[in-house]
Amino acid sequence: MGISPEETLMEVRTVVSQSPAAAADRLIAPGSNNGLLDVFRRRYLLSLIVRKEVGIRYRGSVLGWLWSYVKPLIQFLVFYFALGVFLRLNDSIEYYPIYLLSGITAVTFFNESFANATRSLVENSALIKKIYFPRQMFPVASTLVAAINTVPQIIVVLAIALFFGWTPSVLGIAALLLGLVIISLLATGLGLLFGAINVTFRDAQSFVEIIVMISVWASPVMYQWQMVASKVPDWLFQLYALNPITGAVELFHYGIWYTLNPESSQPLPSLWLHSAIALAVSVVILIIGEIVFRRLEGRFAQDL
Repeated sequence: MGISPEETLMEVRTVVSQSPAAAADRLIAPGSNNGLLDVFRRRYLLSLIVRKEVGIRYRGSVLGWLWSYVKPLIQFLVFYFALGVFLRLNDSIEYYPIYLLSGITAVTFFNESFANATRSLVENSALIKKIYFPRQMFPVASTLVAAINTVPQIIVVLAIALFFGWTPSVLGIAALLLGLVIISLLATGLGLLFGAINVTFRDAQSFVEIIVMISVWASPVMYQWQMVASKVPDWLFQLYALNPITGAVELFHYGIWYTLNPESSQPLPSLWLHSAIALAVSVVILIIGEIVFRRLEGRFAQDL
């Protein structure tokens, strides 16, 4: 993240000068460190960081938010003709572009939030040295910014699916929301973990790039889960199915692609059970990330 410390400090001072009482509610004096709880107690600063990042993303852009809708639409056209028609993947997986795009949407959300959260502390070192607030705010803000950037892509995917006959259902929408929650918790937890390690060991960032590169292949995005089940032992497939990203991708498929009733559609076995386990694993990773983050937090000023 690339937030200007001067801009943030200026806006905080403006709030204090305009309304000291309101500022007292938003800016809590440093003392006991409650980690992630303190992040949401300082919701004003969190929203400030998120707004700055979103503004920076589209600064100088003539079309602005329109690009967020154009990109997934172009992706769909490329997938439809290059993969579906020319490579004839539509013959093996019906509505393959929608299958692919819905899975890529989930993985892109994870990759963006995880990678940005890992870099967030180093990229905001100047701000961290100038003002006190929970350092967890930067990884959390990275996930929120990635979520905001993902919303237009989800809207485009749903619009395309509607054109092909998709009908929304309560269970389908619930699957999409659960997938987003799983990815948010997982990316935030890993972002806290690797972000804290990255402050001292910058090699962590390179390791994260490898994880991001593998994530799209370690889940059923380009292919169906049946291909994995038919090629590996059952115990290995169970590990594959318990991967939180696999669960989130299949929830996206369940909410969008499966409702089109393609002949090859078959949800991951025990999808909701695997999704519950994926949610639990993501929560555990979030807790581990927070513990490691707080253990290493005392070294940030020195190492940055």
